[in-house]
Amino acid sequence: MSSRNATATGFSAILLWSLLALFTAASGKVPPFQLAAMTFLVGGLAGVATWIPRPHAIRSLRQPPIVWALGTGGLFGYHALYFAALRLAPPAESGLVNYLWPLLIVLFSSFLPGERLRAAHIGGALVGFTGILVLFLGRGALDARAEHLPGYACAFAAAFVWAGYSVLSRRFGEVPTDAVAGFCLATSALSFLGHLAFETTVWPENITQWLALLALGIGPVGIAFYVWDIGVKRGDIRLLGVASYAAPVLSTSILVLAGHAEPSITLAVSCALIVVGAMVATLGTRRPDPHASGKGTEANPITP
Repeated sequence: MSSRNATATGFSAILLWSLLALFTAASGKVPPFQLAAMTFLVGGLAGVATWIPRPHAIRSLRQPPIVWALGTGGLFGYHALYFAALRLAPPAESGLVNYLWPLLIVLFSSFLPGERLRAAHIGGALVGFTGILVLFLGRGALDARAEHLPGYACAFAAAFVWAGYSVLSRRFGEVPTDAVAGFCLATSALSFLGHLAFETTVWPENITQWLALLALGIGPVGIAFYVWDIGVKRGDIRLLGVASYAAPVLSTSILVLAGHAEPSITLAVSCALIVVGAMVATLGTRRPDPHASGKGTEANPITP
């Protein structure tokens, strides 16, 4: 797969994540850890289902402990920290702090072999983050308080975990994307333990909520992680980082179209800033080496 195609594949994860809020809202009042356990189970099984015509793909689970620690720690660690942030601090402030992760991906990518961080990447990421700031301010005044510091710390840590997972995945480019199915199933198991420890079980109330939960597991918590793995391992990881700022804006736009939110001028301004940020970032994108695009891609990934 060429670098350009891999980047486009990674973009599809951002589009899927933009559906996260809509499907989550439609799934009812299922507690966060229970929701994660159920949706990651669906996402993991969706990946395993693709092994039926490719039984050899199960060998992808034979990975060193460090790979399992990265994969499971990235998926479960991020969600556990973000859930904790939402419990300990207001969602708006937590979300804003958490959305440092695209900028961190851009910065961390400079440590990868053969990668070079350019001013356009940093500028594009900062413009994109400004767009997110405008979006969150448009939802209401941000109210940072000292008692919410533990929540902000969890959101900040979550941003580092996801950025670290995304960038370090590129260092393990030889690990096939099929292994993500195992990471999803392990995350489901850990989330179930978190549910038993901290939550009371609440099941979806009707068929619509069950279908929303199923769609959540197949798309934003399933396919999205597989295609993101392909994107960060073989595509332009810096451009993907900047483009990730589009997810909350697209998510809000979808909620507006679905009648769950009101349109606003701040949404339009935020969209414009993120588009400008992405355009600035592309100025620093070098043409991929056609002879290097196949390096480390011998294993068969899950094809979304």
